[in-house]
Amino acid sequence: MENNSGKNNIVIKKRGIVVSDKMAKTVVVAVDSLKTHSKYKKKYRSTKKYKAHDAEGKHRIGDVVEIVPCRPVSKDKRYKVV
Repeated sequence: MENNSGKNNIVIKKRGIVVSDKMAKTVVVAVDSLKTHSKYKKKYRSTKKYKAHDAEGKHRIGDVVEIVPCRPVSKDKRYKVV
C-alpha cells in the first residue's frame, strides 16, 4: 500500500543557458521567461539566474541545459542539472 499523503510529484523543469562555470561542481544558469504587466498588459522578458549542481562538471559557458528542483545542496543551490 502506497502512502502518497496528497502530494503530487510534479517536477517543473527550467531551460536556460550556462553563464558561469567558475565554481567547482556548480554552474550558474540564466533562465528567460516572458511575463505580462498587470496594468498595461504588455509582455516583457525577465531573466533570472539559478545556481545548479553539476556533479561531473562537464557543462561549459553557452551550453543549453535543463535544471530541476532538488533538496538544498548549499546555501544558494536548490537545483541540479539534468
